[in-house]
Amino acid sequence: MTENAPQAEGREEAGGSATDPLRPSRRGLLGMVGAGIAGAAVGLAGGAAIAGAASNGGGSAPRSGEVPFHGEHQAGIVTPAQDRLHFAAFTMVAGTGRDDLVSLLRDWTAAAEALARGREIGTGVEPANPLLPPDDTGEATGLGAGRLTLTFGLGRELFTGADGAGDPYGIRARLPAALQPLPSFAFDLLEAGASGGELCVQACADDPQVAVHAIRNLTRIAMGRAHLKWSQLGFGRTASTSREQDTPRNLFGFKDGTANIMSDEAAALADHVWVGSEGPEWLRGGSYLVARKILMTIETWDRASLGEQQAIIGRTKREGGPLSGGGEFDAPDFAAVASGGSAPAIDPAAHVRLAHPDNNGGVRMLRRGYNYVDGSNALGQLGAGLFFISFQRDPEIFVRVQNSLKPDLMNEYIRHVGSGLWAVPGGVSRGEFLAQALFD
Repeated sequence: MTENAPQAEGREEAGGSATDPLRPSRRGLLGMVGAGIAGAAVGLAGGAAIAGAASNGGGSAPRSGEVPFHGEHQAGIVTPAQDRLHFAAFTMVAGTGRDDLVSLLRDWTAAAEALARGREIGTGVEPANPLLPPDDTGEATGLGAGRLTLTFGLGRELFTGADGAGDPYGIRARLPAALQPLPSFAFDLLEAGASGGELCVQACADDPQVAVHAIRNLTRIAMGRAHLKWSQLGFGRTASTSREQDTPRNLFGFKDGTANIMSDEAAALADHVWVGSEGPEWLRGGSYLVARKILMTIETWDRASLGEQQAIIGRTKREGGPLSGGGEFDAPDFAAVASGGSAPAIDPAAHVRLAHPDNNGGVRMLRRGYNYVDGSNALGQLGAGLFFISFQRDPEIFVRVQNSLKPDLMNEYIRHVGSGLWAVPGGVSRGEFLAQALFD
């Protein structure tokens, strides 16, 4: 069913110095004017707001609760996993071009720099002209940074167009060879309203309002250039990326992510997470993000006996140790035989066996999943499950493991209803904007 390196010297941006404030594009400015005329929109699609540049002047240490935005890798990958998630996928507006995409990434960069420091974006909640909508929606004012991280990804359609044969933003020649559509997997019941997207943003924080505020304001900033396609709230992380964190539990009540890659495993991160020389130069130091919305049939699971539940997972429920014996962090012994019999202690179709690196050519992923509950249906059944997120240096790592799970006993209790794949550029240096190397 793990960041930031010392900050590098920023390069000057095309058309201005690295210290110039980021200014709204003409399209973004028109969006702002339109928003002022039309008034506040409902939900996430508020009026456009252009973020002012924020700096962490002098390289001083961040205040408590802040995760540095700049670094060799984007924050939110090996950052110790926060408890709350707001994940969003975006589609570019029809008729937009390269300049619109670049201006959006510039504006998002400036906003992300401010949001990561717990600052209001642009002119904040009180514009000089009270007839204009505020640049910042204000619901996170006073809450601090909340260890907010914003991780941005680029989908295949951004390079190829929706029909797969275009080049709407002049970047098709730089499409990574590995950024291929994910194949159809057994038991997929994917919904268009929870899948795909030309851009994605993973907002993680300790405070749910901080994460929601970030996505809400990035959505407003994108008006006229990109619009929100779908989003997902998550709570209760289901993986650890730091040894200082306890292993969390998923909604089936089992510990999840015991064998996850940790932030201090530099060799494992290089081998399994960060894109290296095999990828295009603009993506090196980045990764690939896979998101899967997995619906759990909670009510059916709750009627299964403890013995059946443990056999399906391959671990004990309370301690999380493998059924072959030992504690949570002891390696499973797949050759062990159950006490008093000849059957294997860990079922051949148990989840822990099928997903384990030993049975997948040694490949590993870094997971940052979250629980979710989307309410209930007319029968009183919860719309709940796991919002699975993994980072890997090649999407084929995820594909291999997912194909191995075809006979998984857990498949009786889950349905994959959402899916997406994005290339995640490396980190942003001061004075640069997100994915700048893609356009240089």
